[in-house]
Amino acid sequence: MLGTANTTVMRGFNKSEWCPRDTRMTQLVFPALYTAVFLTGLLLNTLALWVFIHIPSNSTFIVYLKNTLVADLIMTLMLPFKILSDSHLGPWQMRVFVCYFSSVVFYETMYIGIIMLGLIAFDRFLKIIRPFRNVLQKKPTFAKLVSVFIWFLMFLISLPNMILNNKEATPSSVKKCASLKSPLGLVWHQVVSHTCQFIFWTVFLLMLLFYVVITKKVYNSYKKFTSKDSQHKKVETKVFIVIAVFFVCFAPLHFVRVPYTYSQTNKTDCRLENQLFIAKETALFLATTNICMDPLIYILLCKKFTERVPCMRGRRIAASSQEHHSSHTDNIILT
Repeated sequence: MLGTANTTVMRGFNKSEWCPRDTRMTQLVFPALYTAVFLTGLLLNTLALWVFIHIPSNSTFIVYLKNTLVADLIMTLMLPFKILSDSHLGPWQMRVFVCYFSSVVFYETMYIGIIMLGLIAFDRFLKIIRPFRNVLQKKPTFAKLVSVFIWFLMFLISLPNMILNNKEATPSSVKKCASLKSPLGLVWHQVVSHTCQFIFWTVFLLMLLFYVVITKKVYNSYKKFTSKDSQHKKVETKVFIVIAVFFVCFAPLHFVRVPYTYSQTNKTDCRLENQLFIAKETALFLATTNICMDPLIYILLCKKFTERVPCMRGRRIAASSQEHHSSHTDNIILT
């Protein structure tokens, strides 16, 4: 059985050398789009970093937000290597670095960010469940330990993808990162892909459950005031923006990643492989836009964040006269 599996993997590897890849879109269109995302993400996340430096980590919520920011910053800093490599503006050795290191780190931090968003949803969920409201919520040490564990676990999962590359790198072979992997590296790549699928869909389903409960709590709370309260719609929007951004950014990638990974490690029709490649790159771009979306989550959910942003202070003061109608419900969602 092992010999048969290895034969299948090796066939997939040999196939990846003779199947030419259509790189016109990835060489021209996507680098331009990624450049716009990189500049926007760098600006927004640098500003967010400056704000969070001045906010103490005195709650689990803030700890998770800061870890999300760190993951987004690392993702952002990995983008220039992908841009230069895909556009062929850098030497072919740049592609080797992308295959061995930067793309691995990019995916690692992406899933750390996904898990952190799930923990943020869980934190908001705990806040409205009265028996558990104060059990873990005000224990930042617990959140820091959880965060360290997640970073360490994702590092262990990702490390083999960096080291199981024993094929000679040439200008031709580096066009596909799978061409550089050993048979064991290809198998591990599939294992990691399925593991990441499990992480995403588990987080998404739990997040959906958490925000359904939160939304019901928001609705029941506002019924005590007035059904026409404009703040009601605003808070509901805040709740659904988080889950909408999460789904729009990450779901397409997880629909296409499994068949794409299979095409890289098993015998697949060349035309289908190229179609899956374009689909994967399109979905990956959508996932990358999350680095520009997360700062919106900081603004929507974190009062301390908006209080530190100069352009948001005026709005916060102007809205203070209306907060007495929605203080209880806002405290359910915001911190």
